[in-house]
This record gives sequence, structure tokens and C-alpha cells, in this order.
Amino acid sequence: MVSRAERGPLAEWFWTIDRYFLAVFVLLIGTGFMLSFAASPAVAERIGLDSFHFVERHALFLLPSIIVMVGLSFLSPRQVRRAAMIMLVVSLAMMVLVLFIGMEVKGSRRWITISFLSIQPSEFMKPAFVVVCAWLFAEHQRQPDIPGNLFAMILFVIVAALLVAEPDLGQTILTTAVWGSMFFMAGMPWIWIVLMAGGAAGGLFFAYGFFPHVALRINQFLTGEGNTYQVDTAHEAIVRGSWFGSGPGEGIVKRILPDSHTDFVFSVAAEEFGVIFCMALLGLYIFVVMRGLSHAFRDRSHFTRFAVAGLVLQIGFQSIINIGVNLQLLPAKGMTLPLISYGGSSQIAICVTAGFILALTRHRPEKRAQERSFFRTGYGAPAAE
Repeated sequence: MVSRAERGPLAEWFWTIDRYFLAVFVLLIGTGFMLSFAASPAVAERIGLDSFHFVERHALFLLPSIIVMVGLSFLSPRQVRRAAMIMLVVSLAMMVLVLFIGMEVKGSRRWITISFLSIQPSEFMKPAFVVVCAWLFAEHQRQPDIPGNLFAMILFVIVAALLVAEPDLGQTILTTAVWGSMFFMAGMPWIWIVLMAGGAAGGLFFAYGFFPHVALRINQFLTGEGNTYQVDTAHEAIVRGSWFGSGPGEGIVKRILPDSHTDFVFSVAAEEFGVIFCMALLGLYIFVVMRGLSHAFRDRSHFTRFAVAGLVLQIGFQSIINIGVNLQLLPAKGMTLPLISYGGSSQIAICVTAGFILALTRHRPEKRAQERSFFRTGYGAPAAE
């Protein structure tokens, strides 16, 4: 145990970190590793690999992911901004390269191979994009003559264009939802709300008309006709699990469920551990979002407020999309369940998000003074950062 009397960096970190956040993130990471034993062996055997191939690879990324999360949590808000800016520039450059030299999988170019690693740059773009946009929105709030909102809109258009070009419409929708939520919190004028709603509707019609796979999935979702094998099998797994599940390793439907270790790991969890377990898992994501929004509400720094809210909403929206697909509430879309699904890029990128959240929600002395002033006087000028 670290003593309060100590004044080293580790002691200061331990006593200022939000330990509830840290515990939930570690619990989700551990749950994901546990579920990899249940979900991935059948997939590995179907494609001719060793039964524990994906389990071993999942384990390989655990330590780097935790190191990234804890390491980033030591940063100050200023250092978080700088790290996010560097990450955003690098990830955008790699997203451009992906369009020319990336691996094509199922008609999309999202991966780039560096040495023996396959990286999905868009995963690392997401937390960096949120932090940089939070800074731009905050600068406009601090000095209205700074065109921070305009720069944030330009940056959003660039990111959305690159995602559509891959194409990765799921990430485009997720990024749009998070960015729109942050813009709303930053005081978006009503005219922009109307324009964005119209643009979102237009974008959906565009995707439906120009991307056959999008039209196919929407039609299948609305009519129930066509090849709905994945979602039907996922639904069967959930139903079979009932309230308490069939027991660890006793799942049957998971053996024929495609992508059970990535997009449909929630269904595997339901089959083997039951609906109650899945409700507890959902509760952890709700806790992350609500605690993050609570931190954002109390913080007087516009940057911290927008960044923390955007980062937890990113985790929340991504969880909603994944779980919604598993429950047949949303059209089928390949998107991982944060910190649970198999995937090196996804795992480390979500830990980057978690590290930024931990860094920005640390209880620094100057932050406590700002919060006391906030509740005495209400909203005021943001503190210098």
C-alpha cells in the first residue's frame, strides 16, 4: 500500500487517480481475457489454427495495453493535448496510406502492416480526434474570436472523408455521434443542429444508395430476409443462455457463430454466463459514461469538460452499437465491444482512451479549488491551463 506521507510520482498518482475508473477498466480488461477462452477457440479451429491461437494473441496485448493506460494516466492536461495532437497527425497520415497500400479485407482497406504488426489507424485516430476537438471547442469558448469551432468542423470533414473512403461507415457514424455531442455541449447554435441533422440524414441516404453492402444490411434488418445467419445465430445463443447461462465452456451455439471472438462476443457471454452477467457488463459501461459525465459537469476547464465527456461517450456509443447488433436492435455492423473483444489495435486504442480519461479526471489540488469555486459562484471564466 502506498502511504499518503510519500511524495513521489507513484504515491501522488495513487492518491489522485480516480480508483473507481481504474478498477472498472481493469475489470473490463480481465473480463475480456476470460471471455476469449470461451469465444475464440471455435473460431481458431474453423480456420485451421491452434485452438488457443487467439487467446494467446489476446494475452500478448494485455500487458502493453495496461502499460499504455497507466502510463498515459500520469500525464497533465497539457501533455494529454500534445500526445493527442501527435497521435492524430500520425494516425491521419496512416489512414491516407491505408487507402493506397492497406490490406483489403471484405472490400475495405482499414489495415496497414508494419513489420509483423497489422495496425488499424482509425482506432487510434478516435481518442486523439476527441481530445483535439475538445481543445478547439474550448479555445473558442475561452476566446470567441478564435475560430476553434470552424477548425473542429474542418477536422471532422477530413476524418469523415477518410473513413468513408476506406470505407468504414460504422466508425463514421460513431465519430459523427461523438463529435456532434461535443459540439452540442460547446453551445452549438440551433441552425447548426438543424443543418447537422439534415446532413446526417443525407449521409445515410447516400450510404444506402452508393454502398451496396450498407443497403443489403439495412434491408435485411428491416425485412428479415436474405442472409441473416450471423445475427440469427447470435440471437439463438442469447436465448439459449437464459438468465444464468449454460456454464463456462458449455456453449454450443458459439461453435457455429462467425466472429464470436470480436463482433459477437456479447452473445457468447450471454450463452455461457447468462443475461444477468450481461446486464452487469452493461452496468459497467453505464458506470463509465455516468461517472465521466459527472466529472465533466464539475470541472470548470472547458477543455477537460469536453474531452472527458467525449471520451466516455465514445466508449458508450461503441458499446451501444455492438450490443445493439447482438440483440438485433441495430443493423449488422462490425464493431468491437470496448476492452472485451479480441483485437490488438482496438484493445490498445481503447486503453489510450482509458488512459486519457484517467489523466484528465485526476484530483489535482488546483482542480479541487476550481470545483469549490464553481459550486460557490456557478459557471465562470475557465481556469488557465
